Amino acid sequence: MTTLTLADWQQRARDLRIEGRAFIQGEYLDAVAGGRFDCISPVDGRLLVQVAACEQADADRAVSSARVAFEAGVWAKLAPARRKAVLIRFADLLEAHREELALLETLDMGKPIGDSLAVDIPGAARALRWSGEAIDKLYDEVAATPHDQLGLVTREPVGVVAAIVPWNFPLMMACWKLGPALASGNSVVLKPSEKSPLTAIRIARLALEAGIPAGVLNVLPGYGHTVGKALALHMDVDTLVFTGSTRVAKQLMIYAGESNMKRVWLEAGGKSPNIVFADAPDLQAAAQAAASAIAFNQGEVCTAGSRLLVERSIKARFLPMVVEALKMWRPGNPLDPATNVGALVDTQQLNSVLGYIDAGREAGAQVLVGGQRTLEETGGLYVEPTIFDGVDNAMKIAQEEIFGPVLSVITFDSAEEAIAIANDTPYGLAAALWTADLSRAHRTARALRAGSVWVNQYDGGDMTAPFGGFKQSGNGRDKSLHAFDKYTELKATWIKL
Repeated sequence: MTTLTLADWQQRARDLRIEGRAFIQGEYLDAVAGGRFDCISPVDGRLLVQVAACEQADADRAVSSARVAFEAGVWAKLAPARRKAVLIRFADLLEAHREELALLETLDMGKPIGDSLAVDIPGAARALRWSGEAIDKLYDEVAATPHDQLGLVTREPVGVVAAIVPWNFPLMMACWKLGPALASGNSVVLKPSEKSPLTAIRIARLALEAGIPAGVLNVLPGYGHTVGKALALHMDVDTLVFTGSTRVAKQLMIYAGESNMKRVWLEAGGKSPNIVFADAPDLQAAAQAAASAIAFNQGEVCTAGSRLLVERSIKARFLPMVVEALKMWRPGNPLDPATNVGALVDTQQLNSVLGYIDAGREAGAQVLVGGQRTLEETGGLYVEPTIFDGVDNAMKIAQEEIFGPVLSVITFDSAEEAIAIANDTPYGLAAALWTADLSRAHRTARALRAGSVWVNQYDGGDMTAPFGGFKQSGNGRDKSLHAFDKYTELKATWIKL
């Protein structure tokens, strides 16, 4: 961690030189058409930099660069151990520049500097290092064949990967995809969100410094869906990976079908249930976890525990604990190391979250704490963490992904009812449950339709655990060895001896 103070970080923010251009074929370049858009900090509303607004011509140039590099084999044909060494150097460089990258992340999307330093940058470096370390330990297969034949099953890189990544964990989510994609030998065109493009642009130079050849990693910022659509429709992109909203994920599948049937892997929305049974082993721990599950990263988390399901017999005792725990999560200046709730990413997101809070009130749910915009005098975009009680699972605030610090409390009377409520959603990304009954824990975990289930904790796991969702939360998995399935093709070679 760092000993820097709020004043130190503010001074560093004033001194920071920010790059806003695209990165193609090992160079920072303006968009072909010269377009730019303003990158505004949600911390205080100030202009950080103007960013290249890439379009179709830029996508064509970046994909061509990636294809040429792939076909030349400057990266794809390196021994896995050599790619591993480069990715480990890349991870080391992220850590060496952790304070600069953390500052960019905080200024760009509003998360607390303490989280950027302790969670985002280490997590990004860990994803690169873990994937690099894994690649020379993944073996191909020999099929069971007659004595006069030899059957080989081998993995090969898919080719050119377009990666469209979200704004809530900009660098870490990018590295969840860059790690296995690059380790497998692919070339990548990375498209960061227009809401948070700065760390992706910065690490492109670090990748080159680490030894990733020019053209293997290209970064295309853009405004709106222009460049993302161009990549999704591009006939020379072999695989598209995406993290973001379910609405956009569905559209990307359509684009893939309209173009070259490129492989599409999606991590989309969530409306995760956090189920507290009456026999939870530690109600205080469950209350603190419920608060952090909705307030961490301002609730801008795809796995946010946005639905708190509480067994009726303990609700009167447990809910005040949650209210008290949430009071510890207070919006403040994200550059202050003491802050644990930062700013929402932009005005559009602020208005969306406030709109959901209004919808909850109109539907008859009761606000127990929060529910207001705050710190308007700073010029930043801050909302108080909010708890709604009296929520019916059919309400808008219980069915739709809010992506803000808004918690819906729902009461249940039996395990069967809890499971039914938990699964009554289009999403299936994550879920948690609290119980001291081992059999109930296993039965409930199996019954929950979610890609990740946590027992007596919230948000468990590490790089060894696959991450992704059921239903409209997407397909495929990030992290773990399963992630390599997205970036490789299986080839069967059958030899007559």
